[in-house]
Amino acid sequence: MREKIQLATLCWFVYLEGWNDGSNGPLLPRIQNVYGVGYTVVSLIFVFACVGFMMGAVSNVILDEKLGFGKVMVLGSLCQVVAYSIQSSGPPFPAFIFAYFINGIGLALQASNANSVGYVASIKENAELKMGVLMAGAGAFSSPLVATQFSQQPQWNLYYLTSLGISVSNTIALIIVFRLKRQGECLAEIGIVNEDNSTSEHSHLRQIFANKDVHLLAAFTLLYVGAEVTIGGWIVTYIIDVRGGGPSSGYISTGFFGGLVVGRLAMLWVNEKIGERLAMFIYAVLAIGLELIVWFVPSLVGDAVAVCVTGVLLGPMYPIVMNHAGRVLPRWILTGAIGWIAGVGQAGSALVPFVAGALAQSSGIKSLQPLLVGIMGLMTALWALVPHGSRHPD
Repeated sequence: MREKIQLATLCWFVYLEGWNDGSNGPLLPRIQNVYGVGYTVVSLIFVFACVGFMMGAVSNVILDEKLGFGKVMVLGSLCQVVAYSIQSSGPPFPAFIFAYFINGIGLALQASNANSVGYVASIKENAELKMGVLMAGAGAFSSPLVATQFSQQPQWNLYYLTSLGISVSNTIALIIVFRLKRQGECLAEIGIVNEDNSTSEHSHLRQIFANKDVHLLAAFTLLYVGAEVTIGGWIVTYIIDVRGGGPSSGYISTGFFGGLVVGRLAMLWVNEKIGERLAMFIYAVLAIGLELIVWFVPSLVGDAVAVCVTGVLLGPMYPIVMNHAGRVLPRWILTGAIGWIAGVGQAGSALVPFVAGALAQSSGIKSLQPLLVGIMGLMTALWALVPHGSRHPD
């Protein structure tokens, strides 16, 4: 029972994480209109988020050792409370985008470290299903439904009050369930011994950065998360400007993230049947094909369906990467390594959308699809370089 409560608490944070990413698509056109900025300037929200993600991801490896799991999680959640408070007030654009920086740090301290993702990876029983549930994009699915409505209202910035409410409840839940304890103590409460043995004299941090498999998986995750958030964030603008969609185009973002949820959970049996490594190649090739359809077929309905199915195919990829990391990386660095991989991925959720915005400023939003096809091609090549199985003894 205790394990289920802990997992549910972490899932609530991941819901907030998805909620945060899913809202960008419907809100971007309104942000551009309200502040009178172009594609490049509005993309600064991704730049500031990227800097925050990276700062949080790097500092987290150290903070986790100094403060411990519970305190770092709460610190990250409080950063999000501050960020959403600023945004809900409808501040000037510099303050608005600075809130993305604060929010990025908060997300990284929770997701891109030895905490939520690495914590669940340490729960060995039925790990694949638990990772799939944890990563389910329910938040990203539901937030565009709310954001699309607020984007059409005069007080559009009040949308962030909903985010603030979720972030406050997240902080309360983390304090009550984990009680500011270290990860080992929390795992011990559910009968799991946290393995922390190493035959190396180097620190965990040095071991993580010395492992080339960590960097391969991190690079793949950066591109994957970047592609996922870029589709969710810019597809609404693409549909409106290129395909002539109306104000309700924001619901296409909901369809995409809904596809992620379906794919992440419903495709587990496919992964088990044909193997996760082969499944990843199949998903990537099919997703590239669908992006080519969105690129070349001028059909509003057809493009919307293709985007939704792309979400289904991208959905299983993140859990597969995290599960695979547990197989190829030494267990004594697994928590920190998965944290770093997730942190780099979160940086991708800011970096790639910014590149998309910069290209759109110079070449038009029609450049979105060629960029996505190229990124998915690189993802496929990187996955081919990832080792098949374990390189370390158990």
